[in-house]
Amino acid sequence: MITLSGIPDGGRIVKVFPVDAQATAALNEWSTVGDSLLDAAGLDLSGADISGADLANGLFTDSILRNVNLSGADLYRSHLEGAELDGANLSGATLVKAVLDESSLGYANLDRADLGSSEMWAVDAQGASFRHAKLDGAGLLGVKLQGANLSNASVQQTSFQVVMDEHTVVTGLTGTVFGPASVTEGGELREITGVELEVWLNSRGAHVRVLSPQSP
Repeated sequence: MITLSGIPDGGRIVKVFPVDAQATAALNEWSTVGDSLLDAAGLDLSGADISGADLANGLFTDSILRNVNLSGADLYRSHLEGAELDGANLSGATLVKAVLDESSLGYANLDRADLGSSEMWAVDAQGASFRHAKLDGAGLLGVKLQGANLSNASVQQTSFQVVMDEHTVVTGLTGTVFGPASVTEGGELREITGVELEVWLNSRGAHVRVLSPQSP
């Protein structure tokens, strides 16, 4: 990997470039040109370190971001549809209003990340860590959370149509959600909502209220 001491330009700091030459060129151009959005759609950024960077409105559709360090990065309104983020470090990142539809977040680190009002449809987040993350107003629709850790995360009026299992950690999860959710128990998948969903979550240490569709 090519390392760089960092080009201080309003948060445009690339600490480690990816191996892929095309992705390196795109990052290098973006880091040296002011007032430009990063267009990395379809590129392989695996292994890059762009932690703390200003990536607001960035284009990462179908990008490969496996094991990329994005900790503390600003990804406000970024497009991450179909992106591969398995093993990525997104701890403390801002993903407010980001679009993550059909992305993969397997075993990614999203501790303390802000995913407020983000769009997450058909996302595979199995084994991911969302400890102390903010998911307020987010749309989690068909999100796989088997083995994920949501301890002490916040959900306020969050669409929570997710799939969980006995390994999903929800201790300290607080707020309000809209169901229904699904759980896998004994190899069988069943849908739960309303009081049953509340009991399932709260019996595992959460403090969550399930809202009806008519609730404000």
